Amino acid sequence: MVAADPPFTLYTVGTPNGIKVSAALEELGLTYKTYKINFSTNEQKEEWFLKINPNGRIPALVDHTAPGGDFAVFESGAILQYLADNHDPEHKLLPADPLKRSVAIQWLYFQMGGVGPMQGQANHFSRYAPEKIPYAIKRYQDETRRLYTVLERGLVGKHWLAGDDYTIADIANASWVLSHFFAGVSVDGLPNLQRWMEEVKERPTFKKGANVPDPSRIYNPPTEEEMEAGAAASRAWIMKSMTSKDPAAEKKE
Repeated sequence: MVAADPPFTLYTVGTPNGIKVSAALEELGLTYKTYKINFSTNEQKEEWFLKINPNGRIPALVDHTAPGGDFAVFESGAILQYLADNHDPEHKLLPADPLKRSVAIQWLYFQMGGVGPMQGQANHFSRYAPEKIPYAIKRYQDETRRLYTVLERGLVGKHWLAGDDYTIADIANASWVLSHFFAGVSVDGLPNLQRWMEEVKERPTFKKGANVPDPSRIYNPPTEEEMEAGAAASRAWIMKSMTSKDPAAEKKE
């Protein structure tokens, strides 16, 4: 008997945004196929992938069970909400109660609009930028740390960000915060955050999802020398992807 194809295809790399989706899929117990995008060749900018995600970023998810055929979803937060709305009858990812659901979505948007962009810039200027700009490094590291203190306050008297239930809010924020060391941002002096980080990190479904498609540095943090060496090796193709031409403009040349 030939096994059926998995109902989902996840296009990803083991970054915080990629981890969000694989961790959510694992929490729901959904079967999926993984396609690892090759950043070093700028595969995410190829025409076939731009038809799935017009922004040319990861992650992207294709739902092969959607009415009318394959349905592509891009933007990690939107994917998390899509899974909760369409493939979570037991409300594992979002509470059924509308007020509790709102709290979880608020923290999801907090990550999407704050933690992710700020920590991402801290990563870029401290690791990948062709020149070290002290002001930029300090600005983004300080803002990321400030956002961590918001999470610290948000966890006072609560087990999870939305209350008693583990939700997409925890998955989204933890996927970034657990890589704080790469951005050079400390979590010292934030006991609620540290307790929450450890609980998410040791959750079996999160651990499984975090190690997709490759073993995650969350569970085996590299040394400072290893991080610098890895960043140096990646710097050339990262800068190339940032300066690649607009495909529409290229066609006019």
